[in-house]
Order: sequence, then structure tokens, then C-alpha cells
Amino acid sequence: MSFKVAFIGAGSIEFTRRLLRDLLSVPEFRSIQVAFTDINPDNLDMVTKLCQRDIDANGLDIAIQATLDRREALKDARYVFVTVRVGGLEAFRTDIEIPLKYGIDQCVGDTICAGGIMYGQRGIPQILEFCKDIREVAEPGCIMFNYANPMAMLTWAANAYGGVRTIGLCHGVQHGHRQIADVLGLPQEEVDIVCAGINHQTWFIQVKHKGEDLTGKLLEAFERHPVYSKTEKVRIDMLRRFGYYSTESNGHLSEYVPWYRKRPEEIRDWIDLSYWVHGETGGYLRFCTENRNWFETEFDRWMNEPPLRYRPEERSEEHGSYIIEALETGRIYRGHFNVVNHGTITNLPPDAVVEVPGYVDRNGIHIPRIGDLPLGCAAVCNASISVQRLAVEAAVRGDDMLLRQAMMMDPLVGAVCNPPEIWQMVDELLVAQEQWLPQYGPAIAAAKERLAKGPLLPTRDYKGAARLEVRSVEEMKESLG
Repeated sequence: MSFKVAFIGAGSIEFTRRLLRDLLSVPEFRSIQVAFTDINPDNLDMVTKLCQRDIDANGLDIAIQATLDRREALKDARYVFVTVRVGGLEAFRTDIEIPLKYGIDQCVGDTICAGGIMYGQRGIPQILEFCKDIREVAEPGCIMFNYANPMAMLTWAANAYGGVRTIGLCHGVQHGHRQIADVLGLPQEEVDIVCAGINHQTWFIQVKHKGEDLTGKLLEAFERHPVYSKTEKVRIDMLRRFGYYSTESNGHLSEYVPWYRKRPEEIRDWIDLSYWVHGETGGYLRFCTENRNWFETEFDRWMNEPPLRYRPEERSEEHGSYIIEALETGRIYRGHFNVVNHGTITNLPPDAVVEVPGYVDRNGIHIPRIGDLPLGCAAVCNASISVQRLAVEAAVRGDDMLLRQAMMMDPLVGAVCNPPEIWQMVDELLVAQEQWLPQYGPAIAAAKERLAKGPLLPTRDYKGAARLEVRSVEEMKESLG
């Protein structure tokens, strides 16, 4: 069995190496073609060397096609994985630090809120370029699997404007599933779940064990858990008030709603600093910065570590390889995927991208009808969907008025800032990210003029309620003992 799989943004070591191991752990896939492409030649070279060493150590006769020419990598591909971060850490830093001047304290900033909206403005034009190349040079019917954030916005744009079938994939459901099994004291494989909502705001609307519905027992179970009761305070509070557990981490969820990060003096009441994902200010930016520095300085050591083993029992829970396995071999796979709604969740808009259960076999990817979400859960999702729709249309059209409206409608931005502050913040963000926002040329020129002319609203030299310093490589080594 031979077909081609291409990775765009292959320099992302976390996903590329893991997804490749997952794919090549399928016995039938031992002779597939693999192509890597990235805009960073150094990262591409390092990741290719690591992955090729893994392939060789597992006795496979596969030579990775590594190229800076994206179209060459995509030529004749049947499946494409996207793991890009447009603008890299340089742009990401402005997503976090400029909103902080206006009091917007984000943990992650990659889904909605100020950072996620701007991330989408950078990513959507690139996703549409990927789609153009796929339409022109990939195998007809090529499927794109998007792992890049903001997941819903990029997947929405690709399906609505890119002309390429795109499935968004995330691991939030799997992580939440493990937590639920843990608090209930049950083996994960015995806990049957159904999740529905939108990416990073998907709700466990059914939790069963041997036919018994345990949804109503989750709150008490989480409240008494010795770890999660401290690290998942926002998720537990949302469970308390909406009746259903959310898939996404404490830090992620806290910035999608207006209640937990709007008052600096209260933020620490809802977060935990034992790990960045629990709510640290700019936590993901710090984590990514440390990992980049670690990777660049420790590459030789990584090359001397044992290679990854390509065995079925070593596969991760990432959906991508299982979907391809099901499509190619007919083995049935069940997961949760991000797809265009089309009435799957009946009280969310049909054009939105929703995260719902799906079944895959040789006949394709099948999405069952969910019906209505619980009203409160739907209300939370609909608030975010309005932001996503405005942000997608803004990015596609280069319309800064829609961009500003997306910021105004964002739950946390709107809870913290007034309209004049939002207008000035958007001006600053547009100017700071000019090199990644070609669609906003006239708007950026006007923003520069306004910022130069003044008068400007006062901002703060605010580092956030819970900001930790980036550790050096030496400090990271010491922490590992």
C-alpha cells in the first residue's frame, strides 16, 4: 500500500515526529511516501534528520522528501497535515504583550480572545494558499488535516473559501476523557463518552459506564479529587454552573469566557502555577520559548538518544493516523473531529465548525446528528462562534472594521476594555504584525498615522497577574536533575 502524506510546518517537532511514528506504526503503511516542508531550513533539517534516523532504525525503506518548496512537497499527496504557527514566536509575543497593556491577561492566546483573533488573521491567508496549492498539485480529493490553531477559524476558512476538504484535529477530548475516568476511579476504556461543541469548548454531554449515566456525579468527583480540585478550578466552576465538563484545560477555558480573568486581583483565585496550562499569564508563550531554545541547543543530545519505535502500542491518541488507517484499510475508527456543522448540532449555526463524534471506514468520514446542545452550553459556544465568524471574514476580506468588531464581541476583551481602548489596541496589533498581514495594507497605513498623530489613550506597563520568567537552558537542565 503506497500513497503520499505531506507535512506543512514540519519543523514543529512535537507534532511531526509523533504523527509520523503513528502513521508508520500501521503495518500496511511501511512503504508510503513522506514529504516535509517548512519555511525554516534549519528546523526542517533538524526534524528531518531525527525522523529519518527513526525510520532507518525501524528498518523501513522510506526516504523523507524534505523541501522548502511547498508545491513540490504537496505534489500527488493524498493527505496533508498542517502544523504551522504563522509568525512564529515573534508574532506570538505581540499577541500576548500588547493586550496586556490594556489589561487583557491571557494564558494561551491561540483560540479566541485578542491573541487568538490575531493568530487567525495571520494564519487564514496562509491556509488559503495551502488550499490553492493542494487543488492544483495534490492528488484529487486530497484531505487536509489541520492541527494548527486557531483550529475552528482555520478549518472554517479552508472549508468555506479554500475548496479543500479539511478536518480539524485536537486532543482535548482525549485528555478530558482521561481526567473523567480518573476522578470516577474507572478504567478509561470502560467510560463511554460523547462530546459536542466547538474546539476548546466541547462539552462531555454523555458519560456512561456499563450503561449507567454518570454525568451527574462528575461535579462531586472533581471537587474531591486531590489534584484537579486545585488545578481545574475554572473547569469545575463551569461544570457547577452549566452542568457539563468542558474538554479544554483550565488556562485555555479561563480566557474564552468573561468571568475569570477580567479582574487582576481575582485571577490567582482561579488558576494554579504548578504547570503553565493551568492558567499562568502568557504560559504557553513561555513554554514554547523554552522548548525552542531547548531544541536548538540540545539537538545533538536528542540525536544520541534511542530512536522512536514504530509499534502499534507506541501510537499516540492523535486522531490523524487512525483516520487514514480507517480510510485506507476499512478498519473502523471512532473519534471526535472538527467539521462544518451542517445541522449536526441543531442549535449552533450551520456554517460554524463544530467538534463532534465521527466514525471512519473505507467509505469515508461519517458524522452522526447530535441534536441540540444543552441551552447553557450552546450559549457559551454561540458567543465564541460570533467572534470566529467575524474574525474569519475579516481575515479573508482584509476588513479591519470586522476585525475590530470581533475584538469587541470577544467575551474577555469586552469584559476588560471599552471601545476606544479596543480600537487603539487593534491599531497597535496591526502595526506590530504588519509583515504577516498583507491583506491589511491600507488599514495598517491608517493605523500608523493615528498612532503617530495621537493623542493616545493611556496604557499600562502590566506584566500580568501570574507571569513567570522564561527559564534558561541551564535552569531547565537543573530542574531535570
